Amino acid sequence: MDGPRVAVVGAGAWGTTLARLIARSEPVTLLCHSPETAARIAATGRNEARLPGVDLPATVVPTADPATLRDAIDLVVFATPSAHLRAMVETVGPFLSPEADLLSVVKGLEQGTLLRMSLVIAGAAGVPVGRIAALSGPNLAAEVARNLPASAVIAAGDLGLAERVAARLARRRFRLYVNEDILGVELCGATKNVVAIAAGAADGLGFGDNGKAGLLTRGLAEMTRLGIAAGANPLTFAGLAGMGDLIATCGSRLSRNHRLGEELAKGRTWAEIEATLPGVAEGAYTVRAALALAERYGVEMPIAREVERALFEGKSVQRCLVDLLARESKDELADYGRWVARFEEDGEPGPD
Repeated sequence: MDGPRVAVVGAGAWGTTLARLIARSEPVTLLCHSPETAARIAATGRNEARLPGVDLPATVVPTADPATLRDAIDLVVFATPSAHLRAMVETVGPFLSPEADLLSVVKGLEQGTLLRMSLVIAGAAGVPVGRIAALSGPNLAAEVARNLPASAVIAAGDLGLAERVAARLARRRFRLYVNEDILGVELCGATKNVVAIAAGAADGLGFGDNGKAGLLTRGLAEMTRLGIAAGANPLTFAGLAGMGDLIATCGSRLSRNHRLGEELAKGRTWAEIEATLPGVAEGAYTVRAALALAERYGVEMPIAREVERALFEGKSVQRCLVDLLARESKDELADYGRWVARFEEDGEPGPD
């Protein structure tokens, strides 16, 4: 075996960016969805369709052959859109080295099963979930690809795994922290995209900074409510995967979820917008699963509910935001007592 010891599965913007980052210190396989994509990247040294204007080092090895993953005995990174992750893992699973650490950088929840991405990988590949870590945080691919400073968190139930992955991927301008709360980190990554759609709509309607700040704050509150109910650590939602990623995704025009919200504010439908986005707006594919998970745990998520109505029921975003503003006022810390009681009863949060 003489191929790269690290591989990235998925040649979207984020997968290509991570391959570029890894290739600065060692060769990396970039597994593409088609031979045509792999050939185009190999010929041009760029992935112009997903990461325009960014040169890739010669140590990025594009391919569409999943058998090349046999050589990736140290680390395999999954960067496939959430809706296609299970099918991709089922395809590449037979070629995964039993020695390799596995890392999910996918932000979403699976429709139907409501599973987090690490659990999808474990089930589809037939591997223990303890082999899988998750990366999340404020990581807009175009900025990381330009070597602008960024931070993220690597989460795994086994801190040793998280630390190994962090040591492999960390760079001077890509600072990585570790966290044992993989449940909370993955829920943050999935649900913040839903709030970002609402934030884009608020910007599109000219709601102003005060209105947007209130929306983000209440969005973080409902994200945290779901996390607590599922067994996550609430402090995770105040960290890079929660508040950090929420600020970046809700405030940047580089965010596809934010752009989706802006387009909805123009009166366009999700069906019209979907094909025109330069990539995947994961929030649109996650919102129904997030609401189903909230129903399972008895948690209210009013912002997510209005996003669903705007996307799939034809409700105007103007009416959605007006209805959110018309909701009855409540105690801002209404859930605090329940959280404290939960910690006193359980000692500390644990994975679901």
